[in-house]
Amino acid sequence: MDKDTLQSLFESLGVSLNAGQLNRFLLYNELLLDWNSRMNLTAITEPQEVMVKHFADSCAPLFCWELGFNRKARLIDVGTGAGFPGLPLKIACPELDITLLDSLNKRVGFLNEVIARLGLSGIRAVHSRAEDAARDKLLRESFDYAVSRAVANMSTLSEYCLPFVKTGGTFLAWKSGEFLDDGPASEAAGCRNALKLLGGSEPEVFRYELGNSGLTRCIAAISKIHSTPAKYPRKAGTAAKQPL
Repeated sequence: MDKDTLQSLFESLGVSLNAGQLNRFLLYNELLLDWNSRMNLTAITEPQEVMVKHFADSCAPLFCWELGFNRKARLIDVGTGAGFPGLPLKIACPELDITLLDSLNKRVGFLNEVIARLGLSGIRAVHSRAEDAARDKLLRESFDYAVSRAVANMSTLSEYCLPFVKTGGTFLAWKSGEFLDDGPASEAAGCRNALKLLGGSEPEVFRYELGNSGLTRCIAAISKIHSTPAKYPRKAGTAAKQPL
């Protein structure tokens, strides 16, 4: 991965990175490829694709100006996997306080090594299922943002994520442009009942392009308008099998 190309990509998106931040992204990439040779972290390994589809895409809240992202917020990344979007957000925006949540202990081991090798503070990795962590009094309804790039139906993601968001906070879900498709059968329409039950607002959708890549993505922002009932999330696996 080339430092100048990475810098140019972020500059084209309106995000300025200093030398230390660029070096952290390069080291993160090295660690990702090294660990990926031993365990499945990502199918995306080509440098340009990693830069665009992982690093830049993860930082979308920083260049979606209409979103009004709070750069000094407390944030939890639910189902973070290899650290996306939480780790790139932390590198690009050091003021954020971030919790990375994942259910696989091997991935948490990878995340802890990245955090240590990059010398990051104000970030931690937690090994837990979302359904269990959301019942921890230290985590439940205590974050300004819950974020997720996980591939899941919006109703399911909302049940995993909204319980972590405090009233007045926001759940941000990374989605493909298809999320915006009109009609009663669309994903956006299908999640309305779940959002109402969980204390969320109607989704406000922000579309963005990733530099000159031709890729169009969107972030669905759901405001937390009232507390999530104690019965949510339901027991492990239920949200995926029986979406609200």
